[in-house]
Amino acid sequence: MNVKKFQVVLILFAALLLGFVGAYAGMSFADNKDGQQPAEQTDKSNAGAGEESSTSGLPGDLKKIAQAYALIQDNYLEDVEDKQLIEGAIEGMLATLEDPHTSYLNLEAMEEFNEQIESSFQGIGAEVSLVNDIVTIVSPIKDSPAEKAGLRPNDQVLSVDGESLEGLNLNEAVAKIRGEKGSEVTLEILRASATEPFEIIIVRDEIPVETVYSRTEEADGKTTGIIEITNFSEHTAVEFEEQLTELENNNIEGLVIDVRGNPGGLLNVVEDMLSLFVPEDLPYLQIEDADGNKEGFHSTLRDKKAYPISVIINEGSASASEILAVALKEMGYDIVGHTSYGKGTVQTAVPLGDGSSIKMTTFKWLSPKGEWINEVGVEPTIEVDQPEYYYSNPVQVEEPYRLDDTDPMIANFQVMLDGLGYNLDRVDGYFDANTETAVKTFQADNELEATGIVDEKTAGMIDTKVIEKIRAGEDDVQLEEALNSLYK
Repeated sequence: MNVKKFQVVLILFAALLLGFVGAYAGMSFADNKDGQQPAEQTDKSNAGAGEESSTSGLPGDLKKIAQAYALIQDNYLEDVEDKQLIEGAIEGMLATLEDPHTSYLNLEAMEEFNEQIESSFQGIGAEVSLVNDIVTIVSPIKDSPAEKAGLRPNDQVLSVDGESLEGLNLNEAVAKIRGEKGSEVTLEILRASATEPFEIIIVRDEIPVETVYSRTEEADGKTTGIIEITNFSEHTAVEFEEQLTELENNNIEGLVIDVRGNPGGLLNVVEDMLSLFVPEDLPYLQIEDADGNKEGFHSTLRDKKAYPISVIINEGSASASEILAVALKEMGYDIVGHTSYGKGTVQTAVPLGDGSSIKMTTFKWLSPKGEWINEVGVEPTIEVDQPEYYYSNPVQVEEPYRLDDTDPMIANFQVMLDGLGYNLDRVDGYFDANTETAVKTFQADNELEATGIVDEKTAGMIDTKVIEKIRAGEDDVQLEEALNSLYK
């Protein structure tokens, strides 16, 4: 490599570092992988800085990067593209931060990233994160293939189509999981409640655009609004306000906001929504920078809503969902369900000038009273478990299960059958005569041969019926408690 090319490489890395200066416009983003928009470059001059301005003030060790680059280009056995080395250097720097929410987004990843902001992309429809270097489901998106297949928060994805994800960064893993509508992907899943990994085959599809769903129900003789928010995307705040206004025009006497399984999204969107509820005397959110400086953000609202409010959360409620939940909790409203995911940081997508970006953690977000919920989550004021079958695992069959067998998997499908209404005397893993009768009845009800033996076909049907029942919202005791708590 000649001296001129060496200098160009050094300038490239210098500009890359200096490109962060002044890159943050007034908009930041609090979520995991999807739902962030690139911050606008406020100082365009950085991208085209000359050699003198780019190299001034740089640490001397930075020259080692250019030296390594030159050594590889001049001496490595095989040809290596400049792009590969440069992107590898960026990813290496970010990896040392050990922050699962900070990552490099190349041009292809940015295109997918922007699609997700608009809630229009193809894939399985699940938010993922790296937890202890393992790709982990934060939450499946409502009505997505991932939800229909029964994926759940905290499921670990071990392999995709037989290829291990070990050692891959999050972007590389996501690239393997995503794909075109109609294509199949096989995920190897390890669930906390399962003793062995199992496989789930998912047909990729167009991920739903709609993020807000509303309806009314009668609770304690009062008309109650229920709003479910599945993501905080580009148009969610507008959709939410429109549907809230419609509910209020129908004279609701209470409101339940359901953010279970909502992985987060755009920070400005949840801010707009909180400004509808949190009066001006209390910040709806605080932001803390790396130096410990805090800034509170206030609405112009004079008073609280005239009606009571409850929020439902679970372990799949993350980031912007937690911002909403903790703000309303500190206003004195009930939070129902399970402790949330625990993500208390804000990411900004910083453009690097060539269509790629670095999504980097830039701030902490704090509750109105200054609490940081990172890795802790928002605790409910009313903790409620769903029925046991909600937490069951797919039935894995190596050899058919029959009368007098004993196995932990038998206990699993006993719980599932009991939840489906086939009242069992025992759910301890022993395949007794009562279990055999229940299996025969289930098979007859679902047009299967009534053998009383659980083979792969019967196991698959049990899985399907349980997933259908959960998705239909049957036996939703968390929602029932949220409705009941409004008027106590």
